[in-house]
Amino acid sequence: MALFIGKRLLMMLVTMFVTSVLVFSLLEFTPGNVASKTLGPYATQAQKEILYNKLNLDDSLAVRYVRWISVLSGIIKDPVYDPDLKLGYKDSRGDQYFGNFGWSLKYRLPVNDIMWRRLGNTMILAGVAFAIIVPLSLVFGVLSGMREGSALDRSLSYTGITLTSIPEFASATFLLVIFVLMLGWLPGTSNMQSFEPWSWASQMVLPVLVLVLYDFGYVARMVRGSMVEVMTRPYIRTAILKGLPYRQVILKHALRNALIAPFTVILLQIPFLITGVVVTETVFSYPGFGKMLLEAALFGDTALIEAATLIAVFIAVSTQLVGDVGYMYINPRIRFI
Repeated sequence: MALFIGKRLLMMLVTMFVTSVLVFSLLEFTPGNVASKTLGPYATQAQKEILYNKLNLDDSLAVRYVRWISVLSGIIKDPVYDPDLKLGYKDSRGDQYFGNFGWSLKYRLPVNDIMWRRLGNTMILAGVAFAIIVPLSLVFGVLSGMREGSALDRSLSYTGITLTSIPEFASATFLLVIFVLMLGWLPGTSNMQSFEPWSWASQMVLPVLVLVLYDFGYVARMVRGSMVEVMTRPYIRTAILKGLPYRQVILKHALRNALIAPFTVILLQIPFLITGVVVTETVFSYPGFGKMLLEAALFGDTALIEAATLIAVFIAVSTQLVGDVGYMYINPRIRFI
């Protein structure tokens, strides 16, 4: 067990390292240099050259990467906070600490002051949606898989395919027209602030509903397919022929084996709901992580893009690690593979 987890952690570190190299390298080759982006379009060429020299931007790519990692790790001070540069940058945590992602050019604040608040907002949205998607998908997926070809099974298949094929922006638009413009039951924006007459909870309804509609069909169909396969296994038929109660056959023999395949699918919804809901957050003006990443990319906020990308990859590989460990408990046969 320890060796298995150790190998996965090592792979996780390698993935993070490769990602950091690729992200840093790609953003370094975007138009303009750090000095120009930091000072803005109205700075003179002389000001840009002074900052360029102060930050040692003429060093090689490898040297600049090591310097960036050193600042991120808290080994050295962040040079942009040097008072001699007179940029006016201030961080309440100081200019040298672990996890220093730098300064956001768009928001004119430290990246940590922006990113973690936005990530927290998205985790609230993702948590509520996940808590609805998983139970609904398991219940309907298992029930339809138990009776392949039944009316419930066909209804779930048609509904799941239809909902999954509708893009998020389309379903969001339909819901806005119905519940905001026609009925006036819900607000059209979700800015995480109470405003009359809408409470914070009412603002969460439409974004959560969009995510549930989009994700429910896919997960439920995966559960249904796995349940159908398990119900045709010989040990299920044997248990039924031996006279075991049908409820016991389902709960003790079929359900656990049926959840092995969908387990990964369910866990994959976590990084999707946290880092892949850009469209939903943008449509409803939800101040989340995905909308922040989109705004940073459009503005060219290098530090914020680098930080958000690393966090997104960390969430993905961490979820995969949890999935591997969970797989070992669900299916003991892979513990020594």
